[in-house]
Amino acid sequence: MTSNFAESIRQLQQERGISEELVLSTIEDFLLAAYKRKFGNSDNAEVRFTNDNSNVEIVAKKRIVDEDDYYDPVCEILLEDALKLNEESELGDEIEIILDPAVEFDRLAVQSAKQRARQDLREIQKDTLYSEFKDKVGEMIIGYYQREKNGSIFVDLGKTEGILPKRFQSPREEYNQGDRIKALISEVNKTPSGLQIVLSRTHSDFVKRIFELEVPEIYDNTIEVHKIVREAGYRTKIAVSSTRDDVDPVGACVGLKGVRIQAIVRELEGEKIDILKFDPDPVNFIKNALSPAEVNEVIITDGAKRQALAIVPDQQLSLAIGKQGLNVRLANRLVDWSIDVKTEEQFEEMDLNLEINRAASELFSVEEENDEEITRIDELPEIPERVSALLRENGIDLIETLVNMDLEDLKSFEGINDDDVAQIRDIISDNVEIVESENDEDVEEEVIEDDEAYECPECGAPITLDMTACPSCGVGLSFEIEEIEQDEESEDAEDEDSAEEESVEEDSEQDTPEEQE
Repeated sequence: MTSNFAESIRQLQQERGISEELVLSTIEDFLLAAYKRKFGNSDNAEVRFTNDNSNVEIVAKKRIVDEDDYYDPVCEILLEDALKLNEESELGDEIEIILDPAVEFDRLAVQSAKQRARQDLREIQKDTLYSEFKDKVGEMIIGYYQREKNGSIFVDLGKTEGILPKRFQSPREEYNQGDRIKALISEVNKTPSGLQIVLSRTHSDFVKRIFELEVPEIYDNTIEVHKIVREAGYRTKIAVSSTRDDVDPVGACVGLKGVRIQAIVRELEGEKIDILKFDPDPVNFIKNALSPAEVNEVIITDGAKRQALAIVPDQQLSLAIGKQGLNVRLANRLVDWSIDVKTEEQFEEMDLNLEINRAASELFSVEEENDEEITRIDELPEIPERVSALLRENGIDLIETLVNMDLEDLKSFEGINDDDVAQIRDIISDNVEIVESENDEDVEEEVIEDDEAYECPECGAPITLDMTACPSCGVGLSFEIEEIEQDEESEDAEDEDSAEEESVEEDSEQDTPEEQE
């Protein structure tokens, strides 16, 4: 091997980014492949490196045999040949023979081994780079403009090459040969031609990484970035909040005299950036999201559908909407609400109350449709499982049955005490609404119709139960229907008793003269 063998190994490590262990393993496979090509078998071969990796040798291990047992020249050696190499050789021993690759291996074997070594090195390099870059997806990386093909820019990343596709380039940016490019690692893929590292300068996370570089409070999580929406090359909106009361999130991002935000704008080639404060209240958040426009009022027209109306002054309408609707479109994405922007005059012309009432009625109708009527006792809230089980055992399963019965009768059920009855009474009072049925109204109507058949006992004029005096003769009226019926029955009974007494008296009077006679 050449004297600069160790230097060649170090060069491979630097150029291909492969560790020393993998390089030595590849060289070992290369020599074993050449040995196998030459002798047909490499089971008895071993590759050894010096301690400083300055040289490498291949050793063939052979067993010493006599002429009668000699049949495999690759793995065996005759005793007389072994004695030439080592005078202490004996039959049955194993001897190690150092081979010179430059002499022992022919050109075809070396070429075949080199081809395999190159392929192994490419695969090792691909796997090494993939394992290194796959964990860096979403991180910032800096490279240099190398070349351009079909609109895509190839960026030199040192160990490998990245690609910045046309769709991930800002329309404001132009690059020249050797320009420094800062981009976000978007994808890392394995391809047959090698490792593909896709870069992006249009992703919203790219803006976040730039803010982390320029604003230390974001990097150490003193300021939290809630959401970033972006139209690359035109405008970016970022919502931030502070975890400390003494730190202004917007002011910290802007920096003293705007130093921080100016550096970010320069990196984005003049792209407009709106930094606004996050607010959990959607009304305030919508107002902030429409900045730099001033918003007088925000009205939630449909909370379920997340629709809102923003009222702005007349001179602020174009600023709130933005060029081609860009400002309000980004605000919609930032707050995740559908925002409609109107002026004061346009708002007055709207029948807003009708829209709000319609939305409210639709909301409540949906809620009413979702309500389910409960009929079973075990569906009542807070009803103990033990009590509901005892009621089922006694044939009481429906709430209607429980309501129509006397709750005091429940004490006769085994296992139900006074506290259980009181609890059942409270649960029914809190959760059950008793509504009179239409049948009760029919009964009342029938009673009223029956009342029209009554007549005044003096003049015979028709009277009703609600009268206190006869409209014809003026006699006072008093109605006790049940008592009257009972009185009539008692009078009939008294009449019968008196009739029986009279008949008995008559019989006794008739019997007296006869007895006298």
